[in-house]
Amino acid sequence: MYVPGKLHDVEHVLIDVGTGYYVEKTAEDAKDFFKRKIDFLTKQMEKIQPALQEKHAMKQAVMEMMSQKIQQLTALGAAQATAKA
Repeated sequence: MYVPGKLHDVEHVLIDVGTGYYVEKTAEDAKDFFKRKIDFLTKQMEKIQPALQEKHAMKQAVMEMMSQKIQQLTALGAAQATAKA
């Protein structure tokens, strides 16, 4: 949501540091804080990306195996229905 506004004091800003807590900082300190936060989040993303890729590959393997099993069961059911007829 966009809400237009004006700052009365452009040298000091409130930043959300998480869990509903806000801290008043100078504009320069706020920039430094957000740069550190971006760097931290980027490192965390790089750290978990290999695990995420591995989990995705495992999911694909499971889905492929389930598809094969369903095809086998479908073929077996069709063969049994033909044998009974």
